[in-house]
Amino acid sequence: MAEGVRTGEVRAMIQDFNMQRKVNPDLTKAVGHISLSWSKEDAARLSPDIIKQRALEYMEKMKIMSTQFILVEHQDKNHPHLHIIYNRVNNEGKTISDRFQKDRNHKVCKEITLRYGYHLGKEKQQVNRQQLKGADKIRYELYDAIKSASATAASWNELRARLERQGIETIFKYKSGTSEIQGVSFAKGDLQFKGSKIDRSLSFGRLDALIRHNQTLAIAQPFQMQLQYQSSRPQETFRLATLSQQIPDDRILDDLLRPVQQFDQQGTNPSKKKKRKKYLGQSL
Repeated sequence: MAEGVRTGEVRAMIQDFNMQRKVNPDLTKAVGHISLSWSKEDAARLSPDIIKQRALEYMEKMKIMSTQFILVEHQDKNHPHLHIIYNRVNNEGKTISDRFQKDRNHKVCKEITLRYGYHLGKEKQQVNRQQLKGADKIRYELYDAIKSASATAASWNELRARLERQGIETIFKYKSGTSEIQGVSFAKGDLQFKGSKIDRSLSFGRLDALIRHNQTLAIAQPFQMQLQYQSSRPQETFRLATLSQQIPDDRILDDLLRPVQQFDQQGTNPSKKKKRKKYLGQSL
């Protein structure tokens, strides 16, 4: 399904998109791309017509209206999914804002999911990492690495060192004028995410609590081992028993989008810092 563009061949679609975007030449990133996916458990309820209806409803709620767009349904996966490609220069030559788009995405997807009774998105452990691209790929790489490294790290220095060996930088946010840590972010390559934006369990508070717990286990383990040994010898007293209490609590898409990216680069000052790409993948 498409509106405002010729769908006979990719070249025609590109020409139509570029013709409209020239009305607003200052907008460098003029083509938006969003993917919508549903759980495989919902496949029987999602005919091609229904998927398109849901996509149009989604676009209306996201205020992506009065502009050129293409809906591309892919059937190469075991779950229903569809790509939305739209012109951020609308039919009046005005810009369709992408500010706070990620937050709106989450809200709209949840609303549609609950309204029609679709299955909620998969847990991170079930996501197929091989299918991820762009920022989503990096975010899940960070999730996996931090989860693994923090499982047994007994200090922030230990966690930071483990992540550095995987090319991940740990960045703390301090309370103004103090040495009090208020938050933590993680960076890999050109991308940086707050811990809580990767996953709620990776916020500073939760990671700090886990590290303190690991500290407690690390301190207590030698005493527990000693006590276990002594318990097999009843004639000896448990002299270390009280020490434990001292432990601290502590491919259309490629053909269509690639020329658009080249068009953008021609209008960009090479001396300016290249902006990070954003990829939005939402689960319904």
